[in-house]
Amino acid sequence: MISTSETLEKVAEELSKLPSIGRKTAHRIALYLAKSPSEEVKQLADSLLLLKQNIKLCGICCNITETDPCPICSSDKRNKKLICIVEESSDLYAIEKTNEYKGLYHVLHGIISPLDGIGPEDIRVKELLIRLKDNVDEIILALNPSVEGEYTITYLTKLIKPLNIKISRIARGIPVGTDLEYADEITLAKAIEGRIVL
Repeated sequence: MISTSETLEKVAEELSKLPSIGRKTAHRIALYLAKSPSEEVKQLADSLLLLKQNIKLCGICCNITETDPCPICSSDKRNKKLICIVEESSDLYAIEKTNEYKGLYHVLHGIISPLDGIGPEDIRVKELLIRLKDNVDEIILALNPSVEGEYTITYLTKLIKPLNIKISRIARGIPVGTDLEYADEITLAKAIEGRIVL
């Protein structure tokens, strides 16, 4: 394919580095930006620069924030004795959207993955252990049910158990609106394992 603009191709190349943006989508976005008014493109560029200037990690929970501590950690309405451990800030936002959880969080910024060379020292485990010295009653492990997620859960459980803190994990199983016949065996097994008593 012959490129008519090196600049357009460079923008498409940079956009394709974003999660969930493939080469075709990146190219469409680059074309859209090329046709957009200069002021709109400038606003986008300014917003991205502000993002990098203003965003930092909360000194308590390691969530992405503009204030330290973040609004969740500084809220008087949150249960300070309950901490939900998540892999990424996007997981925290997903849980917050439910309006059901009223405790605090701890964002690991990854999971342990020996095959990828990611060990406990590469994620925010040290910061978590410091927090657990502050009168915590329960830890909820809300990590993705992958092999690496399970490995991280096992590792964290071994670290936390001696501290006499209750450890729980989010339930796994059949999503609402799904027919049982379409669920895979592992999901069905986890749903039965994580059943609740009525």
